[in-house]
Amino acid sequence: MDHNDHTTNNLKGKHLTYGERVKIEIWLEEGHNPSWIAKKLGRAKGTIYAAVKNGMTEQIRQGKKEMVYFADRSQAVYEENRKNSVKPFKLLESWDFVQTVCKIMKEKNWSVDAAVGSLKKNDKFADKPTVCTKTMYNYIDQNMVSITNLDLPQKLTRNTKQKRVRENKKRLGKSIELRPKSVESREFFGDWEIDTIRGPRGEKGSVILSMAERKTREIILNKLPDGSADSVFQVLKDLLKEYGDKFSEVFRTITADNGSEFARLHEIEEPNATQVYFAHPFSSYERGTNERHNGLIRRFIPKGRSIDEFSDEQIKWIEDWCNTLPRKLLNYSSPEELFEAELDEIYADPNFKANNLIGITETTKVG
Repeated sequence: MDHNDHTTNNLKGKHLTYGERVKIEIWLEEGHNPSWIAKKLGRAKGTIYAAVKNGMTEQIRQGKKEMVYFADRSQAVYEENRKNSVKPFKLLESWDFVQTVCKIMKEKNWSVDAAVGSLKKNDKFADKPTVCTKTMYNYIDQNMVSITNLDLPQKLTRNTKQKRVRENKKRLGKSIELRPKSVESREFFGDWEIDTIRGPRGEKGSVILSMAERKTREIILNKLPDGSADSVFQVLKDLLKEYGDKFSEVFRTITADNGSEFARLHEIEEPNATQVYFAHPFSSYERGTNERHNGLIRRFIPKGRSIDEFSDEQIKWIEDWCNTLPRKLLNYSSPEELFEAELDEIYADPNFKANNLIGITETTKVG
């Protein structure tokens, strides 16, 4: 939560310095948590959590093993990750080429392929970065260039697969049909959608657990070693530890699909007021907020790329990028700003819990 007398400017897009890592080490020794340190340094929470995780080393103190944070270790991991950081965004590398393609298409009403193909034959771009036709279409679809789909002379979408109704008899818990109406209307804070983002089809490596809050659009990303139910449940236990007795107010409801990775999700209900619901099979639209954010994440981690290629720090950078992106539907506020305001209200108002859990027993019929 924010404090009224807090005047530190948040340093967006800046990597932690070694001096800051030393301060983190000192403050952790004094008993401060990463959220407090993030406020003190004017940094995103995800940045601090990633730095702390990278700097942990097992030590023996008074005959007992424990994990201790060292600034030197954190800096070493950071420098190693920088060596393997992702390549610069290709759109920026080929900026001149892309802008020329757009200009030709507008002036000559050419197709994307015609403009790209003709320019690649031009000696002007012989030794400069270019993109292929498919990549140019991707930029247009993602509204990243001045050309839109409406400007294209012709664009065909073909679906050769036959549609069929599929049935999944697996049920992991309460149906989304029993979920309170207030969740659908985004009336209250604390209603989350959860999903996993995987690498190439069939790969059994790391996955990303994505959690999106429906009202503020805040997103939490965690890189997991695998897509098992135990790994997913561990993240929930870590969040429970972080928020303590406020957990049920921050996480009022959680909605998931029927994937096996969420088989233990219902266990979070037993000691808390948090309610867990499961969407209908093959109905991703019932978790639209999460699906929308997964699309943003795919800008940086394209389908087919292994999650193992990306470090924890890079995943947290993507999380921070999503949470600090102003949204038109939020009146150009960022999810992070609204999420922090909601946390301020939870911790400041002793009656917030009663107000926020209104209608939790209501039911609604979906679809």
